[in-house]
Amino acid sequence: MYSKGLVPLAWASAVTVTAAMALVFFYAPLEADQGFVQKIFYIHVPMAIVALGGFVAGGIMAIKHLRSGDRSWDMRSYVCIHISIILGAGVLITGAIWARASWGHWWVWDEPVLVSFLVVFLLYCVYYPLRFSIEDPDRQARYSSVFAIAAGAFVPLNFIAVRLAETFTHPRVLSETGGSLPGEMRLTFLVALLGMTLLFVTLWKLELTAKQASMQLKRLRNRARTAA
Repeated sequence: MYSKGLVPLAWASAVTVTAAMALVFFYAPLEADQGFVQKIFYIHVPMAIVALGGFVAGGIMAIKHLRSGDRSWDMRSYVCIHISIILGAGVLITGAIWARASWGHWWVWDEPVLVSFLVVFLLYCVYYPLRFSIEDPDRQARYSSVFAIAAGAFVPLNFIAVRLAETFTHPRVLSETGGSLPGEMRLTFLVALLGMTLLFVTLWKLELTAKQASMQLKRLRNRARTAA
């Protein structure tokens, strides 16, 4: 079920990500103030957008699980959150590298954008111990879904609160320019965002396919033991 369309999706992801990297290093111009280090923007920002979108998507899938009782939606939500946490770690790492090069510090605690993303990331890290501390599969899926919904609702609220902050150090590139980046930068950013989105969906489908195959293999082994 999950493997349908996976191969062409993987190819599309590989081509788009490769094209994005080519645009980043050979097409996008150097930023006047930051120079070459600013190119990390094309990885850091799309990764952050996709990670936050994945958290929200996990909450939506959790709602579908609670409404339908179909545990496949819980698995979809779990994998979505799992990949988003991995991307979130990448956001924090690339952000620290960018901060060190731009500000001379790995982290700035009075910057609301940085701290708010860290809070969201740590909030979702609680998801793992909560989920795997419950042995009963039905209770595990139900409690995990409730957490995913509550945390997913917190993400946009936190984003709005941070955007309303009057003082900030972190650059608001998209909001300050109204989304009207120079042509080369805008094209590079959009291709990078598309590539990151396709990569996320590809990894999501791939992990779901692997988990489904593992469960089917486990059922076959149990049947074989029973028949023996």
